[in-house]
Amino acid sequence: MAPSVLPLLLWMIVPLLMTVYFSFINKKLMDPTAGGFVGLQNYVYLAGDPAFVPALINTLLFIGAVLIITVVAGVLLAVLYDQEFFGKNVAMLLVIAPFFVMPTVSALIWKNMIMHPVYGLISLGLQKIGLPAIDWFADYPMLSIIIIVSWEWIPFAFLILVTAIKSLDVEQKEAAAIDGAGPLTQFRYIVLPHLYRAITVVIMIETIFLLGIFAEIYTTTGGGPGTATTTLTFLVFALGLQQFDVGIASAGGILAVILANIVSIFLVRMLAKNLSQPS
Repeated sequence: MAPSVLPLLLWMIVPLLMTVYFSFINKKLMDPTAGGFVGLQNYVYLAGDPAFVPALINTLLFIGAVLIITVVAGVLLAVLYDQEFFGKNVAMLLVIAPFFVMPTVSALIWKNMIMHPVYGLISLGLQKIGLPAIDWFADYPMLSIIIIVSWEWIPFAFLILVTAIKSLDVEQKEAAAIDGAGPLTQFRYIVLPHLYRAITVVIMIETIFLLGIFAEIYTTTGGGPGTATTTLTFLVFALGLQQFDVGIASAGGILAVILANIVSIFLVRMLAKNLSQPS
């Protein structure tokens, strides 16, 4: 495995080491003469940045909300798809379709065709019933981003969970039905425990990817209004490519890597614990 693993390690380690190096020096893109070792000064400056704490809170709020929406919607859709109904294949195609849309494209669709305060489908629908239009990205910016990203990731959760639910032994549900268990009771005591491991996998994979969400924020709100939709990833971009301070941006990148690793270790341990338990 060495010939394949070695290039992969270099591909990851070299950029990481460069980021660590830049986080300890005074590196500015607009000032080629800037340089020199500054120690933890970049980290101290980043911690004192007024946007840092809101960005951290926004990141946790954003990830938590998207995970709740995608897992709940994925479970419900998987349970519904497990039933027999007309047009089942078409329904699956419609559910997984958002997964094949590029993030920037889906963000533009939601921004200009669905959530636009004048031309959006939601505003037109509200006007038809006599309600005022809503400027989603001005009045509810974080909620708007959560809706867009959730729409993109529900298909992923659905595919994982519907595959898991197909592995459930039908005889268990038949035996429960003979004993008088209704659909809700079967869902609570048979289906949901069976899906627990799959839900853990969905949470772990989605969390890792959601920590790096950028295109949807940049395309719609640009991190605003103010810092309302500024996440840790977007803050790193703003510091590095808008304020041209690579040193502070690198410090933010290292903190993001640390946060991602903490979350990943916790989720991997939780997954390993679930896999070690009998189903």
